[in-house]
Amino acid sequence: MSRRALVTGASSGIGAAVAAALVERGYRVTGTSRDPAAVENPVPGVDHLPLDLTDDASIEACAAAAGEVDVLVNNAGESQSGPFEELPAAAIQRVFQLNVFGAVRLTQLLLPGMRARGRGRVVVVGSMPASFPLAFRSSYVASKAAIKGFASAARRELSPYGIAVTTVEPGAARTGISQRRTQYIVDGSAFTDEYRAMATALDANERNGIPASKVAATVVRAVESARPKPHYAVGSNAPVVFAVRRVLPRTFVERMVSRRHGLRP
Repeated sequence: MSRRALVTGASSGIGAAVAAALVERGYRVTGTSRDPAAVENPVPGVDHLPLDLTDDASIEACAAAAGEVDVLVNNAGESQSGPFEELPAAAIQRVFQLNVFGAVRLTQLLLPGMRARGRGRVVVVGSMPASFPLAFRSSYVASKAAIKGFASAARRELSPYGIAVTTVEPGAARTGISQRRTQYIVDGSAFTDEYRAMATALDANERNGIPASKVAATVVRAVESARPKPHYAVGSNAPVVFAVRRVLPRTFVERMVSRRHGLRP
């Protein structure tokens, strides 16, 4: 029988690309979206379940409806920007619920079945800013660092049961996320000029980034590897910048990230 995969946020962008790649590889794929009936251009061969990661009842219903799942790709989430000083508490809580708490809960509900069958793959779609923090993206960076921490720590717990947990960190990618990003900056903010410079550079980097299909190929590699690595990164010259991060001072890396995003070092 073909393996079953559940891909969250499969209505567009990286999630849709991952779902399509897994279908091509012979998986039975279920995707999630908040409203399956509203999905434009659904991926052929992918069934959809409703999932609202801010609603515990919705998460539990999705896990129950998904049934036996061999592969879980936690992709759904929110991209958020804003000066640290001005981020509303409700916005911070929301991005953590979407990017961390909801994904953790869904994973918890599906793990017992994987453990009972003695096999499973959990892939967390993170983001390179978790490893290379960027000014004015503190809430997003923190949420992606948190879910990476959950995955890294759980990896050893689950490996004796045949379950591998991996984080894939994309760099700048052409997914349309720039148009969906939530932004919080007050009128007359002291940070306006620098924030606009960062946001402009970020949008440009994403427009010129790698296609979602390249991220999907990395996710599939993590899913199908006999011994998946704890961490994969793709895009934004990942092999080079991670090597630089290992050997050069942290302050140099911080300046490098700032310059790439239009900010003074």
